[in-house]
Amino acid sequence: MFGASDSHPDIHWPSGFSPDQAHGFCQAQAVVHAPPSTAFALLADVARWPDWVPGVTEVDPGAVERAFDVWFHGHRFEISLGEHVPHTRLGWSGIGAGVQLYQAWLLTPVPDGTHVVTENVVRGPVALSIDALAPLWTQRLNSLWLAQLKRLSESASPPTTP
Repeated sequence: MFGASDSHPDIHWPSGFSPDQAHGFCQAQAVVHAPPSTAFALLADVARWPDWVPGVTEVDPGAVERAFDVWFHGHRFEISLGEHVPHTRLGWSGIGAGVQLYQAWLLTPVPDGTHVVTENVVRGPVALSIDALAPLWTQRLNSLWLAQLKRLSESASPPTTP
């Protein structure tokens, strides 16, 4: 199990959301045998999350650019995009169901594809309960999400160049 000291040094945390300030922290990483642009496109296509992100059943685009609602295991979360650097990094904050969260994605090109790191921090009373009752739940969820991203990225058609 990862602790706050295991956070990747290149993850950018917003104020108040560093792993050492959180009630819960988890990390997953893998090499995806596809270019960063392919993995990034899947992550950035929020409307398609219900098709492949574990636990996400609905996404509603917000009235404000870079904001949207996500229904995750039956709970509504208000999500705001915090960081968006094409093909390199994404980060979003969310609030709902008794938690505040920040999820960061770092995509780094490597010789055989893309090294993907995702980290989550959560705060709030529900985060404390989950950590006490099922400490590996968030880690499993993060790993499932990354496994799906890997599977879809690797099965995607290679991008065509004009």
